Amino acid sequence: MSQLAFTAFSLNGVDAQKFLQGQVTVHVERLPENESRYTAICDLKGRIHFGVWIKRLNPESFELVTTQDQAEEFSRHIKKFGAFSKMKLEEVGQVFPGFIGNHTEFSSTETDINAWQIQAIQSGQAWITQATEHLFQPQELRLHQREGVHFDKGCYLGQEIVARLWFKAKPKHWLHLIQGNDAVPAPATQLSKDVEVVNSIAFEDGYLALVIAKPTALEELHLTVLDLPEALNGDVARPQ
Repeated sequence: MSQLAFTAFSLNGVDAQKFLQGQVTVHVERLPENESRYTAICDLKGRIHFGVWIKRLNPESFELVTTQDQAEEFSRHIKKFGAFSKMKLEEVGQVFPGFIGNHTEFSSTETDINAWQIQAIQSGQAWITQATEHLFQPQELRLHQREGVHFDKGCYLGQEIVARLWFKAKPKHWLHLIQGNDAVPAPATQLSKDVEVVNSIAFEDGYLALVIAKPTALEELHLTVLDLPEALNGDVARPQ
C-alpha cells in the first residue's frame, strides 16, 4: 500500500460558496467558519467520487483537502465544473492530519500519519482514496451521521439518487469497525460478497478496518466487530 498523504487547496472568489453548494453533499452556507468538515462530491450514480475536508474561512474563501492520490483529478474536476465561476483554485501543497476534539484538522506541521489513521478508523471517520472512489454511497459511509450530508439542500451532483435512497430506501450495507488477525487487507478488497474494505491499518497482531458490510455477512467471517462512537453506532436508515 502506498503511503497515505494529503494535499490542500485554496478556493477564493465571489462565486466560491455558490459553486461548492452545487458540488458537495454538505450545506456549505451553514458550515461553521474555521472548522474542517468531511464531505463528498458524488458521481451521477450517487456514489462518492471525491472525499473532501472543507473549511469555510468566509463565503469567498475555502480550504479544501483531499488525499494526495486524488488531488490531480480533483483539481481537474473543480476547474472543469467551475470554468465560468468567478473564483480561483490553487494548490497549497502537502498537509498533515491531526485530531482537535472529534474533528480532523490539517496543518503544515508534520504529524504521525499512522497514529492518525488508527484514531480515525477507531472513531469511524472513513475517508476516500483513489482506490475507493465510485464505490460507496454517502449514507453507507455514515457521512450524514458526521454532518457531512444534508438532505434538505438544493441540487448537487448525484443529489437525486442520494435523496431517493434516504427518503425511499433502506441500505443493506453500511459502515462497521472490525478487527482481524490476518494480513492487512487493502482498501477496496472484498472480504466476502457483502463485506468491502474502506480503510485499514496494522494494529497489534493484526489489523483494524472500516468496512461497508451487511451485518449478517460479518458474522460469517469470524472477525471481531467493535463499537463505533455512539453517534455512528446506530441504524443508517432515515428514522420512520
